[in-house]
Amino acid sequence: MIHIPPLISDLGLILTAAAITTLLFKKINQPLVLGYILAGFLVGPHFSFLPTVIDKESINIWAEIGVIFLLFSLGLEFSFKKLVKVGGSASITAIVEVVVMLIFGYVTGMLMGWSTMDSIFLGGILSVSSTTIIIRAFEELGLKHKKFTGLVFGVLIVEDLVAILLLVLLSTLAVSQQFAGAEMVSSVLKLVFFLILWFLAGIFLIPTFLKRTRKLMNDETLLIVSLALCLLMVMFATKVGFSPALGAFIMGSVLAETPQAERIEHLSKSVKDLFAAIFFVSVGMLIDPLTLKEHFWAILLITAVTIFGKFISSGTGALLSGQTLKTSVQTGMSLAQIGEFSFIIATLGVNLKVTSDFLYPIAVAVSAITTFSTPYLIRHSEGFYNTIATHMPRKWLHSLNSYSSSTEKITTTTDWQIILKAYSTNLIIHSVILTAIIFLSTRFLHPFIINYTGSDNNADIVSVVISYGLMAPFLWALAGRRIEKSAYTHLWLKRTTHRGPLIALEIFRIVLAVFFVAATFYLFFKTWLAIVIAIILLTVLILLFSSRLQQFYERLEKRFLFNLNAREASNEYSDIVPWDAHLAELEVSPESTLVGKTLMELAFREKYGVNVALIERGKLTIPTPVRDERLFPRDRLTVIGTDEQLAIVKQQLEVSNQINEYAQYSKKDLQLQKVRVLHESPVCYKTIKNSGIREKTNGLVIGVERDNERILNPESTFVFEPADIVYIVGDKSRIKQLLAPEKKSE
Repeated sequence: MIHIPPLISDLGLILTAAAITTLLFKKINQPLVLGYILAGFLVGPHFSFLPTVIDKESINIWAEIGVIFLLFSLGLEFSFKKLVKVGGSASITAIVEVVVMLIFGYVTGMLMGWSTMDSIFLGGILSVSSTTIIIRAFEELGLKHKKFTGLVFGVLIVEDLVAILLLVLLSTLAVSQQFAGAEMVSSVLKLVFFLILWFLAGIFLIPTFLKRTRKLMNDETLLIVSLALCLLMVMFATKVGFSPALGAFIMGSVLAETPQAERIEHLSKSVKDLFAAIFFVSVGMLIDPLTLKEHFWAILLITAVTIFGKFISSGTGALLSGQTLKTSVQTGMSLAQIGEFSFIIATLGVNLKVTSDFLYPIAVAVSAITTFSTPYLIRHSEGFYNTIATHMPRKWLHSLNSYSSSTEKITTTTDWQIILKAYSTNLIIHSVILTAIIFLSTRFLHPFIINYTGSDNNADIVSVVISYGLMAPFLWALAGRRIEKSAYTHLWLKRTTHRGPLIALEIFRIVLAVFFVAATFYLFFKTWLAIVIAIILLTVLILLFSSRLQQFYERLEKRFLFNLNAREASNEYSDIVPWDAHLAELEVSPESTLVGKTLMELAFREKYGVNVALIERGKLTIPTPVRDERLFPRDRLTVIGTDEQLAIVKQQLEVSNQINEYAQYSKKDLQLQKVRVLHESPVCYKTIKNSGIREKTNGLVIGVERDNERILNPESTFVFEPADIVYIVGDKSRIKQLLAPEKKSE
C-alpha cells in the first residue's frame, strides 16, 4: 500500500477544515480569521470528534512561514512615506494608546496574580489593534468617506512600526529576563541603525534592479524575485539578531516604495493568504476549552480592559492631538480590538518559552470577542458621541472645541527649523552609512584580503585604502556639503547672534567626520600617531578632489531620490479640520442620475456646502473644475465637506465599492491648507477674484476665519485683510509660494 507523508495529510486536513469554516463565516458575514481559528480548534488535539493533525512540528514551521508572509504583506501596505505623512495627530494618538495599553495590560496581569513576564506580554498583546478587522469593518459599513477613518488608518500605520519595536524589545527582555536599561537602549539603537541602513540600501538598489530587469519580469518571475528578496532579508535580519518577521516587514516596506508595489502585492496575495491561513489555523490548534473554562473570568476582564482601555487611550490621544470630540470618540471605538500582531507577540512568548501556556488561548479568545464587537462599536460610535455631547456641560464642550481649533497648525516654517532638520538628517544618514562601511571593512573585507594576500600588513594597508575610498564621498557630504543654502544665508545675514550656533554646527560636522577617519585607521593599525598623518592626507585628498566627490555624491543622491519618488503616493491625509470638513474621494457610478450634468446644475456647493476640488477622468486630471464641467461615468471627484454633507452627495452619486481603501486621503499635490494672511502677503487687501489663487495655484478658497468668526464659501468679492486665516484646497507648493510674504534681509 502507498503511504503519503503525514505533512501532506495534515495539510489536506487543515485546508479542508479551513475551507468549510471560511465558507460558513463568509455566509454569516463574519471575519475569515475567526473561521481559520475555529478550523484549527476542530483539527487540534483538544477536539476528538474529527481527525487530528499528527505532525505538529511541521505545521509550526509552516505557521512561521505564514507569519513571514503576513508581515511581508503588511510591509507592502505600510510604506515609510505613509509614516511621514500621517502627521502629528495619528502619531500622538498611536503613542498614547500603546503606552496606556501597555500599562493597563501589565497592571491587569499583576492584579490577577500572573508572573511579571506574562503581564508584560499581556500589555504588548493589548497594545496593537487589528488592521485587517478594522478595514473589513469600514468596508462592510460603508464608512470610508467619514473623516475619522483617515485618523484611524494613520494610527494603524504608526502602530505597525511600534509593533515591530515591541517585538524587538520583548525579545531582548525575554532573553535577559530583567529590565536592563542599557541593554534596552542598545537594542533600540541597533534597531534604528539597521532600519535606516536597510531603507537607504533598499531604496538605492532594489528599484534600480527592478527597473533594469523590467522587460524580463512577467508575473511569475516578479513573484519569485519578490519572495526571494523577502526571504533574503529574513535571513539577514536573523543573522544580525532580529526576528524573521522584522526582516519580512522591512523588505515589504522597501518594495512598497517601488512602482511595482501594487503588482507585487497582487501577485503575492495568494501566497500570503495560503500561509497566513495555516498560521491562524495553528493558532486555533492551541485553544484548550479546559483552559478557557478555567480562565473564563480572566478572559472577560481582559476583554473589558481591551474595549474600554483602547476607547479611553485612543480617544484621549486623539483629543490631545487636537481632534474634535466627535472624531476622538469614533476613533476610540474603532480601535477597540486586538488581532494579527497580538497573535504574533503571543507566539513570540511561546517560542521563547517565557510565557505561561494559558496566555496564548486567552489572547485568541479576547481577539475573537473583540472582533465580533468591533462592527457594532463602530456603527454606534456616532450615536454614543451624540449622547456624550448631550449630557456634557456646555462649558466643557466649548472648551474642547476651542482646544481643537487652537491646535490646528498654520503652514509656516522658520529658517532654524529648516536648518536643524536638514543638518540632523545629514548627520544621521551619513553617520549610519560610514558606520556600516567601517563594520563591513573590518568584519568581511579585511579577512578576505588576508586570505587573498597572506600578509597582515599588506591587508591592513589595502583595507584602509579601500575603506577610505568608499567613505570619501560620504565624508565630504558629512563635513563639507552646503546644506539649505538659502535658509543658512538668511540666518547668517539676519542677525550676528545667529552666527555662533551656525559655526558650532559646522565645527560639529567636521569633528564627527574626523572621528570616523580616526576610528577607521585605529581599528587596523592601533596607533594614534599614524591617525594624525591619515587625517592630514585624507583631508588634502578630499580638498583636491572635492569637485569630483561632489559630482559623484550628487549622482548617488539623484538616483536615490529618483527611486524614492518613483512611485507617487496616490493619497495624502489632511490634518486640518475647519467646520469638521475634510477631503474625500467619490466615484460617479454609471447608473447615477447626475451623469451628464454640469457642476452649475448640480450646485453641490450651494445645496450641500460640498466643494469639488478635482476631477479625475482616466488619465485626465481637472483641478478646480469650472462650473460648466460635466460629470461622466467613473469620474473620481475629490471633494471637501463634513461627514454629513459627504454622505448626502455620496448617496446621490451611488459610489461604487471599488474605491481605494485609503480614499479619505488627498491627492499628492492637493491638500487642504490653513494659511494666515500677513501685511506682507501678496493677496492682502485683494479680493478672492483678483488674488489669483485659482489661476496661479489651482486653489479653491472654501473658508475664512476673521475675528473668531468663520465665513464658509465666501463670495469672489471678499477682500482679504491682515490676520485672516484662509482655508484653501489646492496645490500645496503653489499656495505656499503665492501667499508667503517675501523675506527681507536685515
